[in-house]
Amino acid sequence: MKYDLIIIGGGAAGLAALKSAYDPNLNILLVEREKTLGGILKQCIHNGFGIHKYKEELTGPEYAVRGINDVEDLDVDVVTDTTVIDVKKENGQFSVRMTNTVDGDHEREAKAVILGSGCYERTRGAIQLPGTRPAGIMPAGSAQRYLNLEGYMVGKKVFILGSGDIGLIMARRMKLEGADVKGVAEIMPYSNGLTRNIVQCLHDFDIPLYLSHTVSDIRGKSTLEGITINEVDDEFQMIEGTEKHFDVDTLLLSVGLIPDVNMFESLTFDMSRKTNGAIVDQNYQTSVEGLFACGNALHVHDLVDFVSEESEKAGAAAKEYLLKNKRKSDKTIDLEPSNNVGYVLPQKLDMSDEFDKVEVSFRVTTRGDKGVFVVHQGEQEIMTKKARFVMPAEMEKLKIKRELIDTDEPISIRFEVKE
Repeated sequence: MKYDLIIIGGGAAGLAALKSAYDPNLNILLVEREKTLGGILKQCIHNGFGIHKYKEELTGPEYAVRGINDVEDLDVDVVTDTTVIDVKKENGQFSVRMTNTVDGDHEREAKAVILGSGCYERTRGAIQLPGTRPAGIMPAGSAQRYLNLEGYMVGKKVFILGSGDIGLIMARRMKLEGADVKGVAEIMPYSNGLTRNIVQCLHDFDIPLYLSHTVSDIRGKSTLEGITINEVDDEFQMIEGTEKHFDVDTLLLSVGLIPDVNMFESLTFDMSRKTNGAIVDQNYQTSVEGLFACGNALHVHDLVDFVSEESEKAGAAAKEYLLKNKRKSDKTIDLEPSNNVGYVLPQKLDMSDEFDKVEVSFRVTTRGDKGVFVVHQGEQEIMTKKARFVMPAEMEKLKIKRELIDTDEPISIRFEVKE
């Protein structure tokens, strides 16, 4: 079968992209690997979702239902319980290879593809934890799924490595289920979670947070019996004599997320070392014409509201690409991070496109109660914006007017901390 557009992923990103990409003149297919739509939102039973998009606090499942309701009456094809295993492009046409238990291994063709497949968690192997390899060590998101969807209590004496939001939320969740949560260790000198989650999930439950600490040893043969954590110096080297021992049966890992773009074995596109996702322009189009990326498949977000907002833009851009035959241009300007900024997105501006201003998302690499964001083009300072209470865990945004861009030199953004 041939489609105009195939959207990979039926979570927050895919649903939002489908909503804005829909047009009765377009034949669209949405592919989801799980049995139902909603993605990871289904297992996030805590509230805090929808504050920006819906102006009210929702749980993850409630937010998912809103997204599903937005597209359920659209005249599109939706397949679930289907995994995309490869994407290739030949003669201007995409071929999406997928598999399920009904149709087996099969392919569908499309003129454009939106990648909204989300992200996956780093595992123990990715961070090379020392010690034995007993049962009882798992990513925090997996534990969240076991507990909230499957009804399994994963442990009684718990420690968490990494202060990402899922880890913080699971610290509270395990505590509420009666587990003894011994603490959370974070290798950085600051938490990687949202401030509200640090307060609501740790401080409110008297769960210790050990900053500049990491796991130095794991004990146990068949099952986990205990761990040791050590303080680390500025070079992330363990400091002798700072050992702290904990008797635990469960170690949850909240040590980062990686955009899920592994299905592209037959298709090469420009990737960012900073985000581990694709390099895109302001229309969320990758270096491969007709291939768009959005949501956590592009870069890891701190709020699902921003995932939806970004994916709606990607969907709208894909629709314009298909209906108006809008094509990529070689006339581009690079956007780059500078001092105290980790990454900038989009990484390119297509200057052949008509836009009054472009919204740029970025993350800083240092905290600052006061500061200023400075935008440069070459040697020229073209824009500044005051900032308050800036931290690496929270995404920052600013809008750059096209009228300020007057050369073809790269644009850079830096963060200056003020005392």
